Amino acid sequence: MTHLLKLKIPCVLKWVSLNFYESNFRSSKTSIWVTGSQQIAQYPRYYRTKRVVQSEDGQKLDEVSARKASRASRQEAQAALLEYLHSTRNLQLMDAENISRNSPLFLENLLKKVKTEVDVRRSISRLLRFHPINEFEPFFESIGLKPSEYSTLLPRTLFYLNDDGTLLENFHVLCNYGIAPNKIGKIYKEATEVFKYDDGVLRSKLGAFEEMGLNQSTIIKIVSSSPYLLIGDANRELPKILEKLKCVGIEYGFIEGHLLEGNSYNWSHMFELLSLLSKLGCSEEQLKGLICQNPGLLFQNSGNMSFSVVVFLMKFGATTNEICSMFLQFPQVQLEKFICNLRHCYHFLIEIQMEVEEIGRIVRSHPVLLGSCHLKKVGTVVVTLKARKKRLCEIIKKNPQELKNWVWGTRVKPLPKDLRSRMMRIRFLLDLGFAEDSNEMRKTLKVFHGKLGELQERFDCFVNAGLNKKDVTDMIKLCPRVLNQKKEVIKMKIDYFVNELGYPLSFLVAYPACLNYTILSVKLRLSMYNWLKDQGTVEPKLALSTIMACSENIFMNRYVNLHPRGPEVWQKLKAEIYSD
Repeated sequence: MTHLLKLKIPCVLKWVSLNFYESNFRSSKTSIWVTGSQQIAQYPRYYRTKRVVQSEDGQKLDEVSARKASRASRQEAQAALLEYLHSTRNLQLMDAENISRNSPLFLENLLKKVKTEVDVRRSISRLLRFHPINEFEPFFESIGLKPSEYSTLLPRTLFYLNDDGTLLENFHVLCNYGIAPNKIGKIYKEATEVFKYDDGVLRSKLGAFEEMGLNQSTIIKIVSSSPYLLIGDANRELPKILEKLKCVGIEYGFIEGHLLEGNSYNWSHMFELLSLLSKLGCSEEQLKGLICQNPGLLFQNSGNMSFSVVVFLMKFGATTNEICSMFLQFPQVQLEKFICNLRHCYHFLIEIQMEVEEIGRIVRSHPVLLGSCHLKKVGTVVVTLKARKKRLCEIIKKNPQELKNWVWGTRVKPLPKDLRSRMMRIRFLLDLGFAEDSNEMRKTLKVFHGKLGELQERFDCFVNAGLNKKDVTDMIKLCPRVLNQKKEVIKMKIDYFVNELGYPLSFLVAYPACLNYTILSVKLRLSMYNWLKDQGTVEPKLALSTIMACSENIFMNRYVNLHPRGPEVWQKLKAEIYSD
């Protein structure tokens, strides 16, 4: 009778192999793990295709035939491996079947070794008979591990699976409990100790989860996502969080529904987050509503992202009441998006040069607003609104809700002109003697920046330096931009031209545009001009306006390049002056 059963086994194995192959193998481009060499060969070719150039239909037929031949070869290889593992190596049929069905990379490696499309099954059976395989390689692949993951997990002294009975026994316990074999690889990688447990230990640990009130499907999800809970007493935090959720009215089914496949969870951190929210002042009813409406607060990155929001607000001095209020008003956006918006708004406020105290006040009082707004870039807002950063600061300070109008996807209209400020500047120009509504006044108003008090202070800097009001007015008419500079800058430039360079004040009246250049740029060009003058290369009495009014390229071509060493000296002077 035993003899008859052995005769039937090859037929049964072949049927099993062919029956399950279609749902697990595809002839697609994949990475092949070469046994022993630990290298990956990409885009392998499993067959040779004959190129038929007579007709397009002929070529398509050849490709279809090649694919069918390749599929048949892989089916034969699968059947041979199944037969070897079960009949020769005495593995249980279900284990041998799972390995042969779910180790495509290992199978392709076997096919490469036989290099034939004729009687593939027999060739591979012969190969396996004389060249035994390391059975742990296809086994690890079948439970969901990649070659790069299991290469360091291969036993050093074992070659056959049956030599590690403890591994197989614990593997069977997990399978029988309902955990899919291809999910067990994550458990093996993150909690290898589980597969060294003595008989009955793993079953008792799974039973301990049931004693907590969890059903089997929930336990499977928890164990698959957090294998470390099966080690030692690592699951001591799980009962606490389950009890906490039960107290606020959240059923265990809610947990199962929000555990995402492939994710890992730290239940200790999740319990700490629930405890923190309670300490912040959230009642049980509020906590239930918060978690049910925004499960990501608890389950996304095991609550660590929620902790990062708390830390961010605390850095700005937020109180526990303010943080609790923020969570209770949490918007219907993903937590990751909320954090990204919050940080972007913070950098937006920094970039428009808002005071640190004001930034802190806005972050503390409007975190939900900032986390809900995906703001445009500062440059885009400035250009579209036709407003300077200083005005943006004033608008946000007065009404932070204005930020909603500057988010991506909204059409931003230019701000209305500040009529009061414009009228004050007109009055200032009228007092200086400008004709009302003249071209001269319109031209000046276009380039003027600053409030009335600031313009008056800048005007007084020139008067205090020794110029009379008429001269200063003439300067402004020639070059209105001189009043756009801060009073400290104006004083410094007057001192430089008069006291260091020795120009009379009348020079500033005749050539007020010189005050628009930076002191460093004036130093550089005058130093270069003086060197060229000493070399006898340029005229000795050029006006400063001639030296400064042209662009750098023109200055280089017109003066610097006249001397062979000119470019070298120019770069040296530039390095010295700007480094100072």
